[in-house]
Amino acid sequence: MKPDFMDVPTTSIQLEAGWKNALATEFDSLHMQDLKVFLVKEKKAGKLVYPPGPLIFNAFNSTPWDQVRVVIIGQDPYHGPGQAHGLSFSVPDGVPHPPSLRNIFKEIQSDLGSPIPTSGDLTHWARQGVLLLNATLTVEDGKAGSHQNKGWEIFTDSVIQRLSNEKSGLVFILWGRFARNKVQLIDSSKHHVLESAHPSPLSAHSGFFGCRHFSQTNELLVAQGGPPINWVETSN
Repeated sequence: MKPDFMDVPTTSIQLEAGWKNALATEFDSLHMQDLKVFLVKEKKAGKLVYPPGPLIFNAFNSTPWDQVRVVIIGQDPYHGPGQAHGLSFSVPDGVPHPPSLRNIFKEIQSDLGSPIPTSGDLTHWARQGVLLLNATLTVEDGKAGSHQNKGWEIFTDSVIQRLSNEKSGLVFILWGRFARNKVQLIDSSKHHVLESAHPSPLSAHSGFFGCRHFSQTNELLVAQGGPPINWVETSN
């Protein structure tokens, strides 16, 4: 297992080689140094932080830089015990599906006519080139949004901008106001942007249900000569 971000120098973070090269200057930045100081202080204070340290950068290690085809942007990790494992909207196998994930699966069922998966682990999406990126990569137990405005957003905004600048033909999926605000970081003349309401029960009926983003994404990928995403595979 990879070392805990809080226990090694930021320059020693173990990332997939392509991401490490693309983000090398980020780990030298002041905001990442300050972020680590904050996280170490939280840990020393006995606070529970999710996901576990070795999984903080799981999204990058699960989807190598040169394999990114789709980007789904979440806000911050799930804040319940055992839920977060470094992939936006995903939970480990065997963990009950949170409400937003249940609605994502309902939309997949409606869009593609597929059964709802038993596992909420979306690692198989990541392995097909879907970067499951949260804007904030850590959270305190039981406190949604508790690690916002500590430096993570600067880092993940840079990730989005680098993907936009250095690649072409990516599909960016933006659900909800927070994610949709990231559209300003994306060059829509060279990428595809799909936007809708958030899958949360509070907003899913305001435009998420019926968005058909899963079939639309596959149509866009196939039109570029690539394979579609198998959204309904349940084995990891």
